Amino acid sequence: MLARLGAQVREVRLPEELDGLDGLVLPGGESTTIGKLATDYGLIEPLRAFGQTKAIYGTCAGAIFLSKDAERNQPLLGLMDITVERNAYGRQVESFDVEVPVPALNGLADGDPPVRAVFIRAPLIKTVSGDAKSLASLPDGRIIAAQQGKLLATAFHPEISGDDRFHRYFLKLAA
Repeated sequence: MLARLGAQVREVRLPEELDGLDGLVLPGGESTTIGKLATDYGLIEPLRAFGQTKAIYGTCAGAIFLSKDAERNQPLLGLMDITVERNAYGRQVESFDVEVPVPALNGLADGDPPVRAVFIRAPLIKTVSGDAKSLASLPDGRIIAAQQGKLLATAFHPEISGDDRFHRYFLKLAA
């Protein structure tokens, strides 16, 4: 998605590969595995330092990894003042999508249509505190997107729907 928008992208697997980046996307997947691999490869502290001044976007498991609390013992970056509940919407067979308004993205698409949010074994952003703020919620009020300075977290996968507004928003944060 970022390459399609004209950004230069590369994978990061080792601390030295963070050099020269303006931003980093922490993808979906399995948050405990992401944390374990980041620990094994010496990435935890370099990622924390990176996130103090640079943009990081965490989608789904990446949002969990960014959080200060995931309500279980696992490695976290602890950069965002959010509490996240893993697999809050159920198993993979209970995946769903819903359209939600995201006022922070207004002006990035003609008519400011709602975002189609795709949830796959998705986390819930239970609380937003400190400097973090909610960007979007489900109709019942459950928080699904948050921002804290240059840090961005979504409980869903915007790249699946083909809507690039969250990624364009992230590129602005990274600029």
